[in-house]
Amino acid sequence: MTHAGDPRAAYETKLAAHRALAAERARVQSWLAHARLAVFFVGVVLAFFVFAPPRLPLATLVPPALAFLTLVVWHDRVIRARRRAERGAAWFEAGLARLDGRFAELAAGERFRDPEHLYAEDLDLFGAGSLFALLCRARTPSGEETLARWLLSQASPGEIRARQAAVAELRDLLDLRERLALVGEEVAPRLHARELVAWGAAAGEAPRTRERAAALGLSILSGATLAAWIFFGSGPFPWLAALLVQGVFAWWRRARLHDCLAGVERVGRDLDLLAELLACLEAQRFSSERLVALRRLVETRDRPPSWQIARLRLLRDLADARRNQLFAPVGAIFAFTTQVALALEAWRARCGPALATWIDGVAELEALASLAAQAFEHPADPFPEIAEAGPRFEAEGLGHPLLLEERCVRNDIALSDLRLLVVSGSNMSGKSTFLRSVGVNAVLALAGGSVRARRLQISPLAVGASIRLHDSLLEGTSRFYAEITRLKQIVSATGGGLPVLFLLDEILHGTNSHDRRIGAEAVLRGLVERGAVGLVTTHDLALARIAEDLAPHAANVHFEDHLEDGRVRFDYRLRPGVVTKSNALDLMRAVGLEV
Repeated sequence: MTHAGDPRAAYETKLAAHRALAAERARVQSWLAHARLAVFFVGVVLAFFVFAPPRLPLATLVPPALAFLTLVVWHDRVIRARRRAERGAAWFEAGLARLDGRFAELAAGERFRDPEHLYAEDLDLFGAGSLFALLCRARTPSGEETLARWLLSQASPGEIRARQAAVAELRDLLDLRERLALVGEEVAPRLHARELVAWGAAAGEAPRTRERAAALGLSILSGATLAAWIFFGSGPFPWLAALLVQGVFAWWRRARLHDCLAGVERVGRDLDLLAELLACLEAQRFSSERLVALRRLVETRDRPPSWQIARLRLLRDLADARRNQLFAPVGAIFAFTTQVALALEAWRARCGPALATWIDGVAELEALASLAAQAFEHPADPFPEIAEAGPRFEAEGLGHPLLLEERCVRNDIALSDLRLLVVSGSNMSGKSTFLRSVGVNAVLALAGGSVRARRLQISPLAVGASIRLHDSLLEGTSRFYAEITRLKQIVSATGGGLPVLFLLDEILHGTNSHDRRIGAEAVLRGLVERGAVGLVTTHDLALARIAEDLAPHAANVHFEDHLEDGRVRFDYRLRPGVVTKSNALDLMRAVGLEV
């Protein structure tokens, strides 16, 4: 069943299907558990009569043994199917939670937080209830890092358009995005991408054929001399001699083989997830240029990357087996460790250099799928038009993506020839939220995603914001010092090659009105003269005259409120001109202060 343009209906249908499947698998699992127990007891009873009079034939135990093994395999598959269905239900529950604005507890990207970044903290890109929490569906750290990097930097117009086309194609591929979310285990492994890539890049020449043949020959010789001793009485000396030669061979290759084994042990735990994600990419056919290029990255003349990674996982598991106390003596006889290490070294020489490409391909697919899920969940949000010439940020019906659509008050804004908007307004009227709406939509647009607006035209811009700054007792800096430091960074960014989009909340409010007026005008004039565009909010109506001094490149706009039934009401609508009233006294009285 399809639900074009109705993400909630699509998610609810999928959720119901996964819940039904999980319940059905749980019933089968319970039945199989009882069946296993019954077969086991039947086997115990038959075993009693096999080993006690009247002594049934030993073959009598074969049917219950085969039945028990069959039930064990079947039971395991049903358990895995039930867990997958439960993961599917949880994934669609998370999708519905995002639609309802309940995403504060989802993956928040805390590790990407950087107070020194020019806009990340100010625009709530990371942390609880952040843009990253709303967007991210990645299963691997590399996918999370790719999405975070896109949010923290600006791409070229061609790159943005390529991402838009890929996101638009993935938006309609709900089944593919579901497969990407459900592969692997119940809890997503942490793919140690950097270590795995470094291990692969350290590959040298593959072991020569004669080396691998020699290792195999010595293993066969060791086994043959042992068999000759046991069955033909040849004595232990031929076998000991074979073991000695085998040991000398292992000692000769010890350094390189030890390095290979140690490296794969550090990074091999989560290779199943990478293999299954690669398989999803290999199995899909795409039409957009970017996705076709990604698909081409995993095309090889030899076996596909998913098969190669699965083989590496098998070799890594075999390497682990050498530590098993029961298996270790057998492994020593047949040079098991040496042979596995040689096979790993051959794999690394053949496929190691491609690991970075495969991991990057999966990471980019996950980042694109994250943006596609957001576009699918909000079909009314368009992709912005990317203008070559700038600076330009022109939007109709702009709203904040983190707000529920029905609660989102939208406003228009046009910054191009008009370089500066001075936004005045009373407390809580929506000034800071409007700045964040501009900034977050700019970040989404420049990352290749859809935006919360009826229409948005944007040129490549470097975003800089001073909205959420704090003093630091530990570093001995005041809020005012933190702000002027950020302002210096934003001004310096104007020399970086891209026009700057600046978002300044209550500029220089930590100093006296005289110094504030002079300092703010100098900063804003400098930004405008350097080709930047942006907004500045203020409570100080004296600063509104800055727009008059910088006209026609600047203008005043404002938010206002009104008193209704003794309460201050806001409509969050942007209006031209300077605000003419303040609600500070009304708000103080509303909370019980006598003023």
